[in-house]
Amino acid sequence: MKTNLDALLAALYVFIDDHVAPCRRIGRPPKLTDAELLCLAVAQVLLGFPSSRHWIRFAHARLGHLFRYLPQQSAYNKRLNAAGPLISHTIEMLARQVPTWHDNVRLIDSTPLPCAASRETVKRSSLAGHAGYGYCRSHSRFFWGFRLYLVTTAEGMPITWCLANPKIGEREVMTALLERDHHLVRASQVILADKGFAGREFEAFLTQRLGVHLVRPDRKDEPACHGRLARCRQWIEAVFNTLKGQLSLEQHGARTPAGVFARVGQRLLALAAALWRNWTTGADVKRSLTAYDH
Repeated sequence: MKTNLDALLAALYVFIDDHVAPCRRIGRPPKLTDAELLCLAVAQVLLGFPSSRHWIRFAHARLGHLFRYLPQQSAYNKRLNAAGPLISHTIEMLARQVPTWHDNVRLIDSTPLPCAASRETVKRSSLAGHAGYGYCRSHSRFFWGFRLYLVTTAEGMPITWCLANPKIGEREVMTALLERDHHLVRASQVILADKGFAGREFEAFLTQRLGVHLVRPDRKDEPACHGRLARCRQWIEAVFNTLKGQLSLEQHGARTPAGVFARVGQRLLALAAALWRNWTTGADVKRSLTAYDH
């Protein structure tokens, strides 16, 4: 079974066309279907083209054999920015197909998502009122943008996610996310988190409302319980490293709330599609993207 990019896009197209309900539109059907749009978006990320202008130029020159129609840059950006809900639904459907969907371990964490680097950009941005200033302890830096909150399986398959202003507490955002998508969490599952999610109210919510068990590293001011969990915590850190290092998460280039949501979802969809394909083909390393980045 082939494991190159062409095979991944063909399999993903068939899956979306068969299992993901298309968006209903009034009027003439678009020349580029929703399944083709998502495949084009996945290919952009896997091939390392953060710029839509460069990507569309490359696609017209090299990917004509995969798509019957390729839009221009403005039309592609408009369609992709409006496809956020469809992307989220597709990620969930892909997650349900992998064996680890039935495992009893889920990883939760958050990471900074910068959206601007200068004061003038912050003042003029359409994200004003949505994004905010935050501090990244792991890199000792301030940033302006959002925090990405992510729930994954043990090998990194995205389950659900959201974006939030970094001024809002991590526990509050994760509580709202899990409350909204409580159907994606099963009773008796283990939620593996870091020290930032320590809190009586949050732990009570997980235990009493969702029926799951929170496992996190021990804080210095409490009795020993689970230890440091350094090796296990590297699992979710490795997922964020893949998103930032190989899938250009911080180079999303979006300037509107809908655009940021869709561009982050685009990166998560690319990761989910690669993981799903690697499970299908029996690859040894499930989160490896090297078969699809050229």
